[in-house]
Amino acid sequence: MKTLAIDSALEVTAPPAGAGAPARKSARDRIFETAREMFYRRGIRAVGVESIAALAGATKMSLYRNFPSKDHLITEVLKEQSREGWIWWDEVVGAFDTPREKLEGLFDAFACKSSGEEAQGCALCNAAVELHEPDHPAFLVAQQHKRETLRRLNELSRAAGARDDELGDGLMLLLEGSYMSRVTLMGDGPARMLPRAARALIREHLDH
Repeated sequence: MKTLAIDSALEVTAPPAGAGAPARKSARDRIFETAREMFYRRGIRAVGVESIAALAGATKMSLYRNFPSKDHLITEVLKEQSREGWIWWDEVVGAFDTPREKLEGLFDAFACKSSGEEAQGCALCNAAVELHEPDHPAFLVAQQHKRETLRRLNELSRAAGARDDELGDGLMLLLEGSYMSRVTLMGDGPARMLPRAARALIREHLDH
C-alpha cells in the first residue's frame, strides 16, 4: 500500500481565523461546473447562458468575461470531460496485468460506471449527436476522443493476440451502442449485457 510521507520537521501552526470555512469558488469555476452539469442533464442546445449564469450565482457579463461564447464554454467542458476520461481509463487498465485482462476489465468498469440512476450516457457521445456540424470546435473534441478510444481498443486487442482491427472495431460498436441503450432503455435494458457481450466477442477473436 502506498503511503504519504510526512516531514517530521514540519511545524504545525494554528490556522488563521476563519480558515475552517471553505473558500468560495471563483465565478469561472462556478459557471464551468454549472454548465457541465446542465449540459449533461438537460442537453447542450436546451441550456442558455442566462440560465447557466443565474444558477451559478454569476452574471451574464461575468460568464462572457471568462468564456467568450457559449461554444467556447461547451468546448472547454468537453475537453475536461475527455481529460478525466483518460485518467479513469488509465487507472482501470493499470489494475490488470495482461492485455486481455485489461480489455475485459475495461468493459466491466464501463458497465459499472454507466449503471447508476444518474447516468445519462456518454457526455461526449451526447454532445456529438447535438453538435453534428463537422467543424464545430466542441464536435471536434468529441470526435477526437472517440478516435482515441478506438485506437486504444485496437492497440489492446492486437496486444492480446488479435490478427487485425476487427476485435477493436467490434468492441467500439458494443461500447457506443451500450451508451445509447442506457439513455433510451435505462440500466435494466440491453446495456446490462455489455461485459458478457464483450467477453463473447473477445473469445471469438482470441480463442479460435
